[in-house]
Amino acid sequence: MNSKKGQAAMEFLMTYGWAILAAIVAIGVLAYFGVFSPGRLTGNTIVINNPFYAGASQVVVSTSDINIEMTNNGGSDLTVSSVIVTGVGAYSGVTCTNNSITTIFTPGTNNIVNLPCIGTLNSGESFAGDITITYAKVNSALSETTGGRMSSIIQ
Repeated sequence: MNSKKGQAAMEFLMTYGWAILAAIVAIGVLAYFGVFSPGRLTGNTIVINNPFYAGASQVVVSTSDINIEMTNNGGSDLTVSSVIVTGVGAYSGVTCTNNSITTIFTPGTNNIVNLPCIGTLNSGESFAGDITITYAKVNSALSETTGGRMSSIIQ
């Protein structure tokens, strides 16, 4: 009589074993195809404080530089002297800088700023960085600084 109970217990445990094995295989397949990679879920985001604005589709990160399309939302012409993006997280050693901008940002117009990067950026990965913009009103010697934050997939 004890052998029948043992057989029932063994069949019960084998059923659970096959179910657990199937779940482990399914999780392994999903991981292999990158479903659990959070970098693939990151979209382009960019927030720049006043007086500038940039939309999410206005930032492109490549393996060698960053291009940001910025709009002057202020009421007067601005001269931008530098834009710096400092990487955070996995890219904390990467700095993308442009200190030679000669364009005057007039209110309401879009200007593309190219920032060459120092450091290695890997295509397909997610990049996040802090933005620092130094600018002055036209005909003013007083410079001001504003900041922001961005993240994007490296192309």
